Amino acid sequence: MASSIFSVLNDIFQALRGANTTFLTDQHVPGAELTGKWIIITGSNNGVGFEAAKSFASWGANLVLACREPPAWEQHPTAAVNECKELATTRGHSSTIEWWPIDMADLSTVDAFCKKWLECDRALDVLCNNAGIAEPTQQTRITKDGFQMVHQVNFLSHVLLTLQLLPSLARSAEPRVICTTSCYHHLGQFDLEHVNDESGSRGNDYRNNKLYFQMWVTEMQSRFLKHPEYLHITINGVHPGFVASGIWDGLENAGRAPGGLNLLLRYVAISSQQGGLAISHAVTSSEFGPDPKKQGVGAENGRGGGKYINRVWEAPMKSYCNDPEARSRLWIKLDEQLGLQEKGLLVVLGL
Repeated sequence: MASSIFSVLNDIFQALRGANTTFLTDQHVPGAELTGKWIIITGSNNGVGFEAAKSFASWGANLVLACREPPAWEQHPTAAVNECKELATTRGHSSTIEWWPIDMADLSTVDAFCKKWLECDRALDVLCNNAGIAEPTQQTRITKDGFQMVHQVNFLSHVLLTLQLLPSLARSAEPRVICTTSCYHHLGQFDLEHVNDESGSRGNDYRNNKLYFQMWVTEMQSRFLKHPEYLHITINGVHPGFVASGIWDGLENAGRAPGGLNLLLRYVAISSQQGGLAISHAVTSSEFGPDPKKQGVGAENGRGGGKYINRVWEAPMKSYCNDPEARSRLWIKLDEQLGLQEKGLLVVLGL
């Protein structure tokens, strides 16, 4: 009983650590030379994804902004592309920066996006799995693919995207996959029986799927290390902070924002620019790069992947993330839901 109470208190403490408001500067995120690198970042027309994209553009990267056709309250991806291009040009870069449509609530668009990218025959240096919603703003909570909206948008679609792009990532010298998880994963429940049951986890979809996402990050890294073709890929989860970003706009416009949210956003939350730096740091920091001893590439101080980064600092994960049996059960559930084995996406990584 005492250990159970301690575990709950620890989870609450770790979740609260995510509200760290330390102001990040160039000392925390000095930037990097990204000229010639190719980066795909989902959900990058606004919020932390857009801010990270701006940093990448100013550092010379080629960018694909992977975004849906947005609702009226969000910046359109074409405007985001134009601003990133202007930043790149100002810094003397002649980067390729484009918007490619993808809707994480429609798996067919994920397939189409990946097919288009693979046909380009390029190595992918960085994949930022960033798109997400706080909660569905539409009347229906189920996507056309038959999944809970949050479950698919925040998690399933990024699993499918990553697995399909693995051959392209493997062609890069030191590829990284960055997944926007959350400190709220500490408050998530591991409940695979109700992962797609609307009556089972209603109201907890966000935190539960952030838990599943962080568990999957850890499991993916462990499987990369067992396969020579993917040994050099590093994957990490990052909590950008409690950010006053566009992720909350839909709730407010739909009249579904929880009480007190506006006060928290005004007086506690950090800016999207500060949140974006967390993603930029995870992409460029040698500390969170590949471990040369385990992966055969990387800087001397690289610590490898499978980690949870609270803004720019490594932090403990919820216990389920370190539980191989729980991660295996999640892996099997993903195969069941997405038909990954039938699609040939689990052949090299195994069940």
